[in-house]
Amino acid sequence: MIKPGDRDATGNPPGAGVTPVRIGSPQTARRAWLGAVMAVMIGLGSLLTFGPSAAAAPGGSQAPQPRILGPGNGYWLVASDGGIFSFGGSQFFGSTGGMKLNKPIVGMAETPDALGYWLVASDGGIFAYGDAGFYGSTGSIRLNKPVIGMVPTHDGLGYWLIASDGGVFAFGDAGFFGSLGGAPPSTALVGVAPTPNGGGYWVLGANGTVYSFGNSPQVGISGASPGLGAMKGPMTGLIPDFSGQGFDAVNGSGQAFAYGDAPYFGDVTTAVKNYSGHAVGIADTPG
Repeated sequence: MIKPGDRDATGNPPGAGVTPVRIGSPQTARRAWLGAVMAVMIGLGSLLTFGPSAAAAPGGSQAPQPRILGPGNGYWLVASDGGIFSFGGSQFFGSTGGMKLNKPIVGMAETPDALGYWLVASDGGIFAYGDAGFYGSTGSIRLNKPVIGMVPTHDGLGYWLIASDGGVFAFGDAGFFGSLGGAPPSTALVGVAPTPNGGGYWVLGANGTVYSFGNSPQVGISGASPGLGAMKGPMTGLIPDFSGQGFDAVNGSGQAFAYGDAPYFGDVTTAVKNYSGHAVGIADTPG
């Protein structure tokens, strides 16, 4: 059985088994929020977009289209068995679809140049493909709670793993600035988002509570955002603002919340009457 951390004959991992949150290259770090679109991924594969690029410009002219980064102009979908499905210009670099995994895949992250990707399993096993480097994993460690996702560093030379109890595991050039694993809160944690320079990160609880580490500032709900008192379901994901002074989050009901100076563009509950699906993630587009 292939285990996380194994190497093949070339010295590379044969594969090692992600909120969902993508923090890519320095190019993506230069995204400008004023022209951004906030996209909320909802159940049944639907995608709703919010922000200036999501509608026609004043006077009836077509609003500018968002700039797509990377050479592929496409995307990947990953299944819990590690099967990878490539669409558009995205390239296939390998998968764990034919392997017997110890634990299911829970996330995926791309490299800065989009010429590789990592898969992460719930035991923290990392599977690296293309030009993604293997920098370590928790696949051989007995965890108190499962890993729920990963975020790469801006240069792609490291990554953070986040467990549902708030444990944070840093590998490669990712810095460790603290975690909640030693004193986990009563509510589950749903994701981690680093600051632009990688000197800190926020950890978000399912109830909307924010935990700041390193140089990530303490932030609260923006005045332009719905308040947490209106929240109708647990948080499911977050994406940081370029400024390093806030982030946007989404919950299962499709409500979006802006923290700090992050913008608020609307959400599924205001766009879809009587929405009854389940929002599972949030992503931004560069402006």
